[in-house]
Amino acid sequence: MKTQGGNMEEGLLLNEETYEADHVKHSVGGMGGHLLRRAVHISLAIIPWLYYWHGGPIAGIVGLTAREFILITVILITIAELVRLKIGFTIIGQRAYEAHQLSALFWGAVGVGLTLGLAPELGLAGAALGAPLIWGLAFGDPVMGETRRAGKGPREVIIIGLIAVYTGWIVGWYFLSTPLFFVLLIPPIQVASEWPRLRWIDDNGTMILIPLFLTIILSSLVL
Repeated sequence: MKTQGGNMEEGLLLNEETYEADHVKHSVGGMGGHLLRRAVHISLAIIPWLYYWHGGPIAGIVGLTAREFILITVILITIAELVRLKIGFTIIGQRAYEAHQLSALFWGAVGVGLTLGLAPELGLAGAALGAPLIWGLAFGDPVMGETRRAGKGPREVIIIGLIAVYTGWIVGWYFLSTPLFFVLLIPPIQVASEWPRLRWIDDNGTMILIPLFLTIILSSLVL
């Protein structure tokens, strides 16, 4: 029984020996691929602006609402990822092992798409919750990853992550009328959601989906 439990844990979690903080070593394209991945990650920060302020006209070109457009996009991304896995290839910026598992790019794209489609809309342009959630991922994850890659310990990684994520939520409070309750509560949860080393779910997914679902539940209770 103990062996079975150990095998199950080994199947779900990456241990310290398996986990490699320096993603450059197994990135397709080396340092160039790693920097491209970071740039794409940070560029996610512009998506709330595109969706909440311009999503209607963009989606209207193909006769859809903004929410319909984003949810169909999530479905198409999922299909494309399954095809990629079937063929077993990676593109520049991905990690070599992602040829055989759902990629960080997939989890980030789907996480952002579900956030736009499911996050309760309130505040300026309806962006008060969705935008800070996406900003927390866009800036928090790269900052924590690079801090860890620089050889810093867990304490430094957490502090830097909290600063980055809280900054996004405070910007939301100041400019988008994000409720202060969420500004205070969600950032520590978002930073903690980056920490689990799950074998099949990248932290791009956990760092936005866990706080998203919590935000949905809390919104139904306190708003």
